[in-house]
Amino acid sequence: MTRFAFVDQERAHYDVTVLCRLLKVSRAGFYAWLARPPSPRSVADGVLTEQIRAAFTDNRSVYGSPRIHAELADGGVRVGRKRVARLMRAAQLVGCHRRKRSFSITTQNPKADVAPDRVDRKFVATRPNQLWVADGTYVPTVQGWLYLACVTDVFSRLVLGWSMASSRKTDLVVDAVTMAVHRRGGPVAGVIHHSDRGAEGEFQGSSQHLDQEVWDGAICWVDDDGDGAAGVAFAGAATGQCR
Repeated sequence: MTRFAFVDQERAHYDVTVLCRLLKVSRAGFYAWLARPPSPRSVADGVLTEQIRAAFTDNRSVYGSPRIHAELADGGVRVGRKRVARLMRAAQLVGCHRRKRSFSITTQNPKADVAPDRVDRKFVATRPNQLWVADGTYVPTVQGWLYLACVTDVFSRLVLGWSMASSRKTDLVVDAVTMAVHRRGGPVAGVIHHSDRGAEGEFQGSSQHLDQEVWDGAICWVDDDGDGAAGVAFAGAATGQCR
């Protein structure tokens, strides 16, 4: 906001002379600015702001400037992302931000048998059912925490299985894997299931303990939470869009 624009905004509450003196601008210059017609850039910003507002509202008021920029580009509106961000700030349009985790929903199980890390941070697949990644997260709601587990095929980024519950029981993880297997038509030979090495709270089961009637692939997990980033992607996006 320019100083003249600030004076124009506040002149209903304060004397123009006082405002101009405090902001070190001339009173004559302010009235000259006030009489000047809007510049083409300002007119274009006003039109673009309305387009941004419409896209923001159509997407449940959760999109930030990167996604609003992508929405406008899909609609044929060519504009820079920084300009979109500036206009969103001016219009006080704020998307839904991901919350930083204050705690982890999985903890290492020291009694678990350690499976080899078959991925080594190389989250690349050349065909479906070659590598699946899994992760869990939690979403704050007005009724308490909602826990979410998901399984994603790295090749297509398709979410094969998911499960939601109000508690962190073993079934939360197992149900997500079971859905993924069933959506692939039954046990999938040779697929690598990659997740962190954790157990859910006070429960003995985890994504490491899968019934062989459901699972026919290889299981691997690692100690480093950062290694589960590929699995976190969907869970984080889901958290960001839940209000």
